[in-house]
Amino acid sequence: QVQLVESGGGLVQPGGSLRLSCAASGSILALHTMGWYRQAPGKERELVAAITSGGRTNYPDSVKGRFTISRDNAKNTVYLQMNSLKPEDTAVYYCNAHVSTLAGYLEVWGHGTLVTVSP
Repeated sequence: QVQLVESGGGLVQPGGSLRLSCAASGSILALHTMGWYRQAPGKERELVAAITSGGRTNYPDSVKGRFTISRDNAKNTVYLQMNSLKPEDTAVYYCNAHVSTLAGYLEVWGHGTLVTVSP
């Protein structure tokens, strides 16, 4: 069993910053690609950022230059630094991880953390 616990969401004004954290725990043999997704009301879940175990990153154009994903492999933790936030960034942000365990290869999701960007 593997769990992902997110933290760091909240209310921020436009132009502000937030840092999300996601810690993985459980029967982990290896953490592979980790990422952040978001889902706004009435919209589909979309990729925000991803990072491989080797540190290669991927961002959609909507957040490129504003968001930075990083990871601490020793702590099994992934971070999302969000700068220059816009109202359209308002969404529930979900952590995602691809994990090798004794039971096999799993894709795991966190429960989500709400980010609200509003004056």
